[in-house]
Amino acid sequence: MRITLIILLLLISGCSWLNKSDDEEARDWSVEKLYAEAKKAMEAGYYSRAQGYYEVLETRYPFGVIGRQSLLDLAFVYYKTEKYDEAVSACDRYIRLYPQNPAVDYAYYLKGLVNFERGKGLADRFLSIDDSQRDPGAALTAFQDFKELGEKFPDSIYMEDVQQRMIYLRNMLAQYEINVANYYMRRGAFVAAANRARYVVENYNRTASVPEALVIMAKCYKILEMNDLYDDAVRVLRMNYPEHEGIQELEITEVK
Repeated sequence: MRITLIILLLLISGCSWLNKSDDEEARDWSVEKLYAEAKKAMEAGYYSRAQGYYEVLETRYPFGVIGRQSLLDLAFVYYKTEKYDEAVSACDRYIRLYPQNPAVDYAYYLKGLVNFERGKGLADRFLSIDDSQRDPGAALTAFQDFKELGEKFPDSIYMEDVQQRMIYLRNMLAQYEINVANYYMRRGAFVAAANRARYVVENYNRTASVPEALVIMAKCYKILEMNDLYDDAVRVLRMNYPEHEGIQELEITEVK
């Protein structure tokens, strides 16, 4: 236990980016030297050290080619050290200051990555946690970030990755709605459950959650004696997902 505590204290103390002598030395460096050291630290994975250098650069040399690139690099370093609010803020500053710069698409992309990862804590690295069980706020924001990138820069080199992430996010968000609908079902809130399931059908078409949403809708409408809506849900389910196991379950219910 004592050894673990010592290691943790060392790690915490190691988060300081520069010791006092290094700090004093860095203050005398030229902008070129400071940027070179920052970039070297970033590429080597010494993100806390790189962060310190880049923050000095941003304070002392906020403009010019080096200042502009430093801001983008600083956003990346914040992202890698899980300082997500700072990363988004740095991306927003870059977008606001350099909206016409060729690299601005990367700022939009990085914002999306930040929100894509936001909310995944230390435990996630060791435990298998279903993303659809999380609060969907950050996922929705990430989806909007990626969508904005696609609208503004459809030919961006990041779009191939963005499209895959958006597919993943849509499936995750759809499954989250299914989880909520099932919760309402267990609580006997059938109108609320049907509404959440219908939201999936209307907003997340072509995701794997749609057939399950139709099953939930049908069950709720059956209980609520909304027979026309029940028939519609079953018809759509049978037409589009004829092999889905929920069909047999509904047929058993009909026999009863």
